[in-house]
Amino acid sequence: MLFYEKRLIMRESELLELKKSTSELKEAIISIVAILNKHQRGKVYFGIKNSGEVIGQTVTENTIREISKTISDNIEPKIFPKINEVTFEGKKCVHVEFTGEHVPYYAFGRAYIRVGDEDKKISSQELEKLILKKNRILWEEEISEKNLKDVNEETLRDFVERANAAKRIDFKFTNAKAVLNKLGLLKDGKLLKAAEVLFCDENQQEVQAAVFAGTDKLTFLDIRQFKGNIFQLLQQSESYLKEHINWRAELKERIRKEIPEIPIRAITEALVNSLCHRDYENRKGNEVAIFKDRVEIYNPGLFPEGYDPKDFFTGTERSILRNPLIANTLYLSKDIERWGSGIKRIHDACKEEKVKVEFKKLKSGFLVVFKRKEEGPKGVLKEVLKDLTENQRKILQSIEKNPKITSEELSEVVGISSRKIRENVRKLKDEGLMRRIGGRKEGYWEVISTT
Repeated sequence: MLFYEKRLIMRESELLELKKSTSELKEAIISIVAILNKHQRGKVYFGIKNSGEVIGQTVTENTIREISKTISDNIEPKIFPKINEVTFEGKKCVHVEFTGEHVPYYAFGRAYIRVGDEDKKISSQELEKLILKKNRILWEEEISEKNLKDVNEETLRDFVERANAAKRIDFKFTNAKAVLNKLGLLKDGKLLKAAEVLFCDENQQEVQAAVFAGTDKLTFLDIRQFKGNIFQLLQQSESYLKEHINWRAELKERIRKEIPEIPIRAITEALVNSLCHRDYENRKGNEVAIFKDRVEIYNPGLFPEGYDPKDFFTGTERSILRNPLIANTLYLSKDIERWGSGIKRIHDACKEEKVKVEFKKLKSGFLVVFKRKEEGPKGVLKEVLKDLTENQRKILQSIEKNPKITSEELSEVVGISSRKIRENVRKLKDEGLMRRIGGRKEGYWEVISTT
């Protein structure tokens, strides 16, 4: 049913136009141009009301010829649509499918753009922006100030091995220049900026990571700044999150299985997406923030205009790539499974583990928020305190209140010697009930969920 198709493509949609008959051919041409200027592809059907009701259309060879000629005569630059007869509910209709990359397009000498399901005239100022955007070289395609000696060959070798294992390339590592040339990351023998962030350790990109004591950014327990190439940033950020989220132990048939509170595959996907789709012209870094109630992964790259994260849950919407060269390289090494699937994979992984996840479009970028399960005396401690000694209960409760509490302070609170504190702490750590994050001076204690 066609009405289902209209609902399926971009939510009632910017990519599909319905016309009662070819008497609305002029309006259809304006819609084609508006859709092309926004999405570079789309469809028009003649013989169907805008409500989705199929009423049919007389279709002859002359009908097809008239549509083709009118489109050819009145749209600039020229496009070459596919026009054919289709049948819905036993009634003949005309289907026009079109694509075009040479934005801006004009209908009857005027430029239009799609806004929702309406065709709006483009103002001269908006048209100038559209033309500048068309002629603009992407940041990643610009020549880098780095050169081949700045490339981390170990990272490049590892990439080639993983891409071969994934069977997405069929060449081996010979030297950096040859490999980067085959990946399309060189121009006239010079590194592109995409190669710089992918394989050069020294670049301007960074990830800021922090653990906060509460649900706001007033007090932090730990803060780090990661620098390096994309693969290093990904590894450091993932390790940091694994270290600071809660894990529970599940014992089955004498096999102990550690289960994270947030699916690691969802975390990895969110981190890869944040590095792949960020706006590299923006000097602001990516961020990883761990709060008591949530984990946030932020990147300074605006979500594509006219789209909503929910559009990608079904897996049918096409990927909108801000950095095609970077995205393609990460795809070859299987760091990205397939284009346009990241949000769906995060959503599905969290749904499977009953973890709430939100995707937020901000004015400054894009945010993925993983909700954490409730911890503290009403969560973790309620279940485990009953099996502990009085001193051990006091130690865990004190750490819950003040993760940075020292052994000396614990000794005063609990009322036992520092030696006894160390003995009880060692037992609690061995039981997997608490752990130390970081060193003696800058680190802190964490109570671990076992429920």
